[in-house]
Amino acid sequence: MARLPLEGLRVIDLTVVWAGPFGGALLGDLGAEVIKVDDIQRWDTITRGQNATVDAIKAHGGNPAPDAEPWNLSANFNSVGRNKKSVTIDLTRKEGQEAFYRLVANSDVFIENNAPDVLKKLNITYDHLKQHNPKLVMMSLPAFGSTGPYSFFRAYGANMEAVVGHTLLRGYVDTDATTVTSVFLADACGGATSAFAIMAALHHRRKTGIGQHIDMSQAENVMHTLTQAIMDYSMNGRIQTTLGNRHPYRAPQGCYPCTGEDNWITLSVGTDEEFAGLCKAMSREDMLDDPRFADTLARYANQDALDEAIAAWTATQDRIDAFHALQKAGVPAGPVYRAADVFEDPHLRARDDFQTVHHPAAGTYEHYKTSIHHMSKTPLPIRKHAALLGEDNEYVYKEVCGYTDDEYAWFVENGHAGTTVVAKQKGPGR
Repeated sequence: MARLPLEGLRVIDLTVVWAGPFGGALLGDLGAEVIKVDDIQRWDTITRGQNATVDAIKAHGGNPAPDAEPWNLSANFNSVGRNKKSVTIDLTRKEGQEAFYRLVANSDVFIENNAPDVLKKLNITYDHLKQHNPKLVMMSLPAFGSTGPYSFFRAYGANMEAVVGHTLLRGYVDTDATTVTSVFLADACGGATSAFAIMAALHHRRKTGIGQHIDMSQAENVMHTLTQAIMDYSMNGRIQTTLGNRHPYRAPQGCYPCTGEDNWITLSVGTDEEFAGLCKAMSREDMLDDPRFADTLARYANQDALDEAIAAWTATQDRIDAFHALQKAGVPAGPVYRAADVFEDPHLRARDDFQTVHHPAAGTYEHYKTSIHHMSKTPLPIRKHAALLGEDNEYVYKEVCGYTDDEYAWFVENGHAGTTVVAKQKGPGR
């Protein structure tokens, strides 16, 4: 089997929730050894599982192990935890920090997305860590960056999207912000950009031998998905508002009802050729002679009339049949899928985008592979299920950090290394 692109690199993953874990997952997908740092003294329910129990999973058709612990059952964690190892270290104690420094000294990358004050309290900032490994590439992706007035503020995807103006650009013209559903775009964008930035820093290190710290604000990162609105205000003083399903200049564009219960299709028209194709698919060639729809500007001004005509046609159509008819006519269109529809989609199946993965605690399920798995020379299947809590303790403490058998036993006895969350305790010094 060909060597994977990042094979031989070791990544320390001290990430939470989704953005950071997704970045670590992408590095693991590419072949890096990613070691997730966990803690048996404190259970991070948001990252390693929330309301996940054996009974709850069984009630929804799952197949968990009868004795599975909740911190090994989270669907989100088991998705972005693929291809990773797990070590448990209590970073609030001096001995844990010393173990972490040893891990840093033998690693290439450290990725984290905690609030900046967390690392300061734990004595694991970049200034501390570069003393143990000057070649370390450290990626920090807190909500608002490590400097500035908001640097110590806490936020999740929904909060960051709101602060950078994303939230008020979604929704419908006849509603207010309370109807806008969070999409957590900041998390997905942050994870992907962090992996890209890390690889760029590694390339720089290869040329110079020098590591570096990357301070990436998740909010600033997702703001770049709004460049049109920001440039419109910067250049023209205009404040863009919600468009619903419409587009700033393509028309018609929308989401239209189809036959059956709650079935919909989306389409977008931006040229005369696409509009002609739409009219042909609808058997409404008469619309081509209507002066209201003569060109792009006319169609944009008469979107309500277009929406009415399109909806009248789609309401008589099966969404899949309409999808294929519109695509055949050269019209960008697609059905609105539920999760079950995604699993059954013949295109995704034909591209081998799913893989059955067995997890010893959570059970056996189909997982969506990494979006970059179609690499002709180095295909990227899921190589390993998400690590159980502390599954790789002995390997990390002994082989990576160089502790002896007796020293490792001390970490086990004193609440650092373990596979079960325990009550918070300080433990004796060593």
